Amino acid sequence: MARAVLGIIGGSGIYELPGLEGAREENIASPWGEASAPVRRGSIAGLPIVFLPRHDRGHRLSPSDINYRANIDVLKRAGVTDLISLSACGSFKEELPPGTFVLVDQFIDRTHKRDSSFFGKGCVAHVSMAHPVSPRLRIHLAAAGEAEGIAIARGGTYVCIEGPQFSSYAESMTYKNLGYSVIGMTNMPEAKLAREAEICYATVAMVTDFDCWHPDHDAVTVQDIIRVLTTNADKAKTLVTRVARDFPREHEPCPIGSDRALETAFITAPEARDPELLRKLDAVAGRVLGS
Repeated sequence: MARAVLGIIGGSGIYELPGLEGAREENIASPWGEASAPVRRGSIAGLPIVFLPRHDRGHRLSPSDINYRANIDVLKRAGVTDLISLSACGSFKEELPPGTFVLVDQFIDRTHKRDSSFFGKGCVAHVSMAHPVSPRLRIHLAAAGEAEGIAIARGGTYVCIEGPQFSSYAESMTYKNLGYSVIGMTNMPEAKLAREAEICYATVAMVTDFDCWHPDHDAVTVQDIIRVLTTNADKAKTLVTRVARDFPREHEPCPIGSDRALETAFITAPEARDPELLRKLDAVAGRVLGS
């Protein structure tokens, strides 16, 4: 079995990960462009950790400006086998109030400006996204939350919008009536790209507000969200530390094949594959392509 390396993507309000032993910053070059920030390597209780702030320190990048392909590529190059995405979100359900953490198991992608695949002209591959979240990773997160007394809801659908504007009332009511649980701006195409890179992926959706559907919260403001972000960030860091402490030191094969997603994905004949694209895929698909 391969050694487990736990990746953490920090969302809004989480730009550092305290408690990393032997922490060091590393710039990893990617053929897909510039990642959000240098990764921060270290360990917690002996488990290798790689941390990446999604919006960069100081929240320099909007959701639409993030280079999701470069982010996932550098995490893959850093050896990450399992990836936890910490993400602020709004809630469509009364039973998921601000401060709740949701372990989502499904995504709806409503983005339209982002590069959502490593593959395309010259090398076509189709991975399954039927079950986009690694179930074992969700189990570890749920167990850590229970151990630390952090309120965690298991299951739910995350709808990802382009942003950076918050939803209109009509949009918010539409998503609520469709039965979605939470709304955010960053987990797509992140989850798709993690699957293409054969990285097990799970989201901790941290509720900051009720979006604008709620009669008592009819307008979402950054000031309102920041008040909850600080508390959520502290809980998220506690959760990550506990997960790392209890996490298996050897990578567990994913029961849904997240870590083997490319084995049956390629459709382009070997002789028709673009050499230049194949070179860019050396980290993401090297296990299957033999790079």
